Amino acid sequence: MSQAQNVKLPDLSHYWVPFTANRQFKTMPRLFKAAKGNYYTSMDDRQILDGTAGLWCVPAGHGREAIATAVGKQLLTLDYAPAFQTSHPLAFEAASRLADYMPAGLDRIFFTNSGSESADTALKIALAYHRVCGNPLRNKLIGRERGYHGVNFGGISVGGIAGNRKAFGNALSGVDHIRHPLDIATNAFTKGVPEDGGIALANEFEQRIMTLHDPSTIAALIVEPMQGSAGVIVPPAGYLKRLREICTKHGILLIFDEVITGFGRLGTKWGADYFDVIPDIITCAKGLSNGVVPMGAVAVKREIYDAFMQKSPQGAIELLHGYTYSAIPIACAAAIATLDIFAVEKLEDRAAGLSDYFEQATHSLKGLPMVKDIRNIGLVAGTEFEAKAGAFAFAVYLKCYELGLHVRYTGDIIAISPPLTIEKHEIDRIFNTLADAIKYVASQGEAGLNPNNYLKNEQQWALHQQATI
Repeated sequence: MSQAQNVKLPDLSHYWVPFTANRQFKTMPRLFKAAKGNYYTSMDDRQILDGTAGLWCVPAGHGREAIATAVGKQLLTLDYAPAFQTSHPLAFEAASRLADYMPAGLDRIFFTNSGSESADTALKIALAYHRVCGNPLRNKLIGRERGYHGVNFGGISVGGIAGNRKAFGNALSGVDHIRHPLDIATNAFTKGVPEDGGIALANEFEQRIMTLHDPSTIAALIVEPMQGSAGVIVPPAGYLKRLREICTKHGILLIFDEVITGFGRLGTKWGADYFDVIPDIITCAKGLSNGVVPMGAVAVKREIYDAFMQKSPQGAIELLHGYTYSAIPIACAAAIATLDIFAVEKLEDRAAGLSDYFEQATHSLKGLPMVKDIRNIGLVAGTEFEAKAGAFAFAVYLKCYELGLHVRYTGDIIAISPPLTIEKHEIDRIFNTLADAIKYVASQGEAGLNPNNYLKNEQQWALHQQATI
């Protein structure tokens, strides 16, 4: 590894890094300077295997020339067109292509710039839909414990992660939550979808939430088919189908947040396809543009869109909502090029073909120190450790980085979600490295939980930078 003086860091003082302990990070900066295929290049020219597809958002691997070429060409052709009252052809082409990729019937597309914006857009569409249909009392939204729907006020309101909400006040009113489906006591170390408990858990939605609120006042239920950011929570068999039945029975819109589960992650185009459950609305982002340009989308059933078109006053704006960068030309170019790659390379089928091998590799970690549970589905896995307030998982994350692997840590959980272009030998490397990191951190006792005992070179770089400023 390089010495401190051989690595020139940028000025770290001005950038407020999101979802990061900034003071700690800036003492041992983990910076990438390039990426290609399934690997990042670190500041000291090491190849770091990407075990997380960026932030779940690079399913086709890094540095795809077709996407870069499409974006570059579009920049020189039409860099921007006003998103309100005018548009451009590529927006309609991107919408058509995405509609074709969606489950049957969800073929009306509203473009956003992120998963957070997609979640808030979906919630607003749901509320506005009931109002335009003459049901303004349907104004309550139901989320789920440990759900993650981005960081805008709507998303954190229906989201069920307390840490994402407690610093920001009350957020939206008229929101409630159902239980999350994780049951480690019953389903620990399940391979794939747990068999038991799904129907009973879904029935709680009707038995408890419905009784408390009256179903005629509930606008929508929003859930992730698989809860990713909270640590890879896989729903039991029958759970989502039963939620669909309950929502249909009571006239409640069912929203699937597929920002993580879309674009092949589960070995199908969508989580809706994997679980054979069609919601009324799907939100997406991340893989839509392979992480190259910020872009998200909301797909709604045609009858929802038609209600706005048919019931709004003639000449009125049907939905008073949108973003300056909705369907920006370069994002549309990136999305179309990404969908082309999926069509040619059949990345969903590739993920499905690797899922059994990935599952076996994932569960090879069973029996290692501190490992409390392992969960997997498609090409995503979560390893949960005995509770240490995140310290053990963070130390494992740092050790993995030292060993040339990038993983995602969240609370006491390490999540793995590699690009769908991953090879079997790279899957082996991911889980062998993760196993080595777990064993190392556990062997160090309390010292192993101290982040200052990792990434010594990165610490030297930071000190050297401070000395030369």
